[in-house]
Amino acid sequence: MSRRLAAWIVFVALLAAVASAGGSAPRDALYRYSTAVGEAVLYLVILAVTLAISGLRPDLLALRRPVSWTRTAAVGIPVLVGVYLLVGVLDSVLHGAREQGFVPSHWEPRHAGAYAANVVVIAAVAPVVEELLFRGVGFGLLARFGRWPAILLVGLAFGLYHGLPRALPELALFGCALAWLRARTASVYPGMLAHAAFNAIALASVLFR
Repeated sequence: MSRRLAAWIVFVALLAAVASAGGSAPRDALYRYSTAVGEAVLYLVILAVTLAISGLRPDLLALRRPVSWTRTAAVGIPVLVGVYLLVGVLDSVLHGAREQGFVPSHWEPRHAGAYAANVVVIAAVAPVVEELLFRGVGFGLLARFGRWPAILLVGLAFGLYHGLPRALPELALFGCALAWLRARTASVYPGMLAHAAFNAIALASVLFR
């Protein structure tokens, strides 16, 4: 096992342990500016460690545009829509979203500013950092074991990283779908966009409650 892969495994395991120990977030967490600041600092730390593990190697970060955005959309959108629907079905049984406490139970206009700040972090910063950590460096390091083992291992690691037992199947499935997109396009950019859209849709749902 290479030192880079060992470092990645240890780092993801540490993040998973911290997330598991932290438990679910309070339902009003996204109505607090402190949540946005705390999460932003955390993601900056994760990004710094991710880049250090990668050694800024282009093959690990996969920061390159797909050969064809049209082809990427043609193969990626149907798969991601299907996964999104399947995640919704799983959530109706497992209630992973409730365990995560990701979205408030109702909209509070007086906290719109804090909510907007959290939207920026969760729908813009988080997808970039997490895609670099998992579908970038993680997939790049695990690709030596084969395409599908890398997809499955990265998906499982992504699920465990959130520290939510009931939501694990949903998160792992989503992580596998993003890893498949990374393998199909040889780029992390499509996954970043899909991840951002997924998070943004979840955050916007509070407006209809």
